[in-house]
Amino acid sequence: MKLLFLNLLNDGGATFSYPTFAMLLICIALIVKALIKGDAEGKIQKLISHISLFALVWGFLGQMIGLIGAFDSIQIAGDISPSVLAAGLKIALLSPVFGMITFLIARVGIIILTLSKK
Repeated sequence: MKLLFLNLLNDGGATFSYPTFAMLLICIALIVKALIKGDAEGKIQKLISHISLFALVWGFLGQMIGLIGAFDSIQIAGDISPSVLAAGLKIALLSPVFGMITFLIARVGIIILTLSKK
């Protein structure tokens, strides 16, 4: 499982996948901190919101840059097989999926923080 996860991070492009994973860890740490110590002013909740949105957009930016590079390679090569195209599309979709997962986990954390406020 661990090896599969690392392979997916590498396949999605280290430039975009690893920072997104770091943002996920930061969001989780902030959620735990807010649950333990509290967040009366809502600063931590706003920070989680901003980081999660940044992760989502970062993932889609990675997809766009990856697709542009892939289409350039296709243009240079001319004709490619469907399996090569499918593999390239899979890789292009990994970065936004990581961003969406980070966004959703952070949003669930925000919902929990909102519900736990007194």
